[in-house]
Amino acid sequence: MTSRLLMAYGARDRRAGAAVRGADDVRGSTRATPILDHDDPLVRAIAGRVVSEATPLEALRAAHRIIARDVRPVYSVEDRRRVSRTLRLGRGSCSQRMAALEAVARAVRVRTRVRGLLVDGAFWYPRFPRLKPFVPAQVLLAWPEFRIDGAWLPIGELFTGPAAGRHYANDGGETLFDAVARTGIDWDGGSPAEVSTCAADGGSCDLSAQLVADLGHFDDRDTLFDRHGQTLCRTARTLTEPVLGRWTPATRTPAPRTPA
Repeated sequence: MTSRLLMAYGARDRRAGAAVRGADDVRGSTRATPILDHDDPLVRAIAGRVVSEATPLEALRAAHRIIARDVRPVYSVEDRRRVSRTLRLGRGSCSQRMAALEAVARAVRVRTRVRGLLVDGAFWYPRFPRLKPFVPAQVLLAWPEFRIDGAWLPIGELFTGPAAGRHYANDGGETLFDAVARTGIDWDGGSPAEVSTCAADGGSCDLSAQLVADLGHFDDRDTLFDRHGQTLCRTARTLTEPVLGRWTPATRTPAPRTPA
């Protein structure tokens, strides 16, 4: 049911022949990039609010809560949007909100990097039940990791503690960005099942069955998208962004368009 018509053709070829860089070879950094423009006042403002936390991990958790509260989730398809632009709009996709957390992390001197994951488009069927033929066959996801206490911590392991009593189903108003605050998200579980498996109490969620390919690690999401492109081709992004960029998860129709 998924579609390849909207995907970037050149990017597909690059992904198919890509040499995967080992995690040990990618050190990440704290530098600003075109996407992670952490010198912007809005990013600095969030960094200033969390830098006094007792530990870098607590600072990241606090930043996650601020972004989750202040940046409304939408289905934007512009993965290369500057973090400052996302914060000014007050809305962003799961990818854009993760980028915001990365930018704040770098602003407080926590190194970040990303892992490139190609996820089966069918994973998003519950969100678009009437649009399945238009869902891309594969979705490129930049999965952030943070250097904490000498080890790399994926965003899916950012929070610990009691779960909310339900597993992640990728539907309704909760996005992957929101879900990590209450459940562990794992792409390496190696579950033998043909579908994703989530603990009954919501404490962990193995999504490895949805992973089509692991593209390896990159110093930043800019490098990932430079090398492998975005999920949709430019024409598809141009045509769909005005609608999807304002469509909030859990709503049946996109929100009315308002001036940016």
